[in-house]
Amino acid sequence: MHLTAKIEEWLNSFFGDDRRRSVGSGWISGTLSIVLGILALCSVLAVRFPQWLTVPELRDRYPLELVRWAIDLGILASLLLAGLSMILRRKKTLGITGLLFAAGALALGAGNVPLGSSLGDSIYLGLDWFVLGVLSTATLFVPMERAFPLKHEQSAFRIGWLTDAQYFFMSHALVQMMSVLVLLPVVNLGGMLAVTKVQQFVVILPLPVQFIACLVIADFVQYWVHRAFHRVPLLWRFHRVHHSVRAMDWLAGSRLHLVDVIITRGLVLLPLVLLGFDELAIFAYLGFVSFHAVFIHANFAPRLSWLERWIVMPRFHHWHHARESKAIDKNFAVHLPWIDRIFGTKYLPHDKWPSSYGIVGERAPDGYLNQLVWPFNR
Repeated sequence: MHLTAKIEEWLNSFFGDDRRRSVGSGWISGTLSIVLGILALCSVLAVRFPQWLTVPELRDRYPLELVRWAIDLGILASLLLAGLSMILRRKKTLGITGLLFAAGALALGAGNVPLGSSLGDSIYLGLDWFVLGVLSTATLFVPMERAFPLKHEQSAFRIGWLTDAQYFFMSHALVQMMSVLVLLPVVNLGGMLAVTKVQQFVVILPLPVQFIACLVIADFVQYWVHRAFHRVPLLWRFHRVHHSVRAMDWLAGSRLHLVDVIITRGLVLLPLVLLGFDELAIFAYLGFVSFHAVFIHANFAPRLSWLERWIVMPRFHHWHHARESKAIDKNFAVHLPWIDRIFGTKYLPHDKWPSSYGIVGERAPDGYLNQLVWPFNR
């Protein structure tokens, strides 16, 4: 058993017991206490060391007083929830851990922490981007999955959750490196391959039309890139990391190898820049992708059959991750399922969901670093 799996097993044992985890058990309040304590601690560190722990493009845009107020509110909520958990739950480890994280944020200055210098930002970690990522995705998708789950028995701390949490953190913390590598083909080829006449036409289109065009073009390109990652053995070695998830939820979509991310996002972004789409349209597309790519992996049961024809819903993408033989190498589109219909790769049996997920005949090692080197192993 790999170290990450051992740590995950220990965490589940350390915090868990034989009591229920429903409302009123102290489990939810204790877990929220830990999450808020961690976010508060990360926020305090980001304010204290902005030159190393924040994204330069965002530093001057933060309303500092509001950030300080939010930190204090997060610490207070963490303390109250920790106390509630310790009252309701026989085992006090959740509440005590939440108290410790909140106490750490308090000890470092809480909302009154002095603002550090913004100079020397050549190399940084996006700790602020991680906090924003948790607040914008977990707060939306975790309650949604709890309210309308596909698999009621599946816990948020299912097998593999720690590996996927590492991916979620690293994808935000390494935002500088990922941005540079993803934009590399755009920077090098943008000027040479720019389609001037098309750009002149694109620039006069209304922004909503540009957004729709971005979505169609990007998903068309991603369809073929995605298909290549399944068909070319060398590329599959990296993409199989994503398919190694054995339980689908909002966090599972974070499991993507760095090489997979760089190649796919770089090639998808390239035509949008070459064709001259407005930055606002591209940012709107990126904002849509950041939520929709999470949603299609969610442990979410509701579906609208009429909408499934035009927009990828969780059931469509779950079949892409399925182990059933008929579903292998199907449903490559990420946003627009009719692209798969056109090219004959759609598989969506009526009113059925996959029975299991993962790679047939293989099992990936646990942990971000182990999976980072896995494709290079013989």
